[in-house]
Amino acid sequence: MIDTLKIELQFSGGMELLFDNQKTIVAQVPAQFPLESSGSDEKPHAATIKDLIGWMATTLLKERPELFIGLDGSVRSGILVLVNGADWELEGELEYELEDGDEIVFISTLHGG
Repeated sequence: MIDTLKIELQFSGGMELLFDNQKTIVAQVPAQFPLESSGSDEKPHAATIKDLIGWMATTLLKERPELFIGLDGSVRSGILVLVNGADWELEGELEYELEDGDEIVFISTLHGG
């Protein structure tokens, strides 16, 4: 079994500011969650976007987590998520199982004025 998945993460609309001004990050994401080090009793499962969001929040996010992740473990409202170019709603949202080579795009639709 593959230990990690190569996932290309892209950020725009201001999202990149939360990730150290990086518009693109090619990340090696664990292929299964929960991680052994977490001590969780949860049964191991293939990595989903929900797992990815939590992993990003603890591993890649540099500031203002409240602008990225909501209380339910999803992205905050106002953030558009694309999975390989398609709206994540068409792919199962949080339950989408990540695949090696996926491209996940996070676009903030919230702008000051």
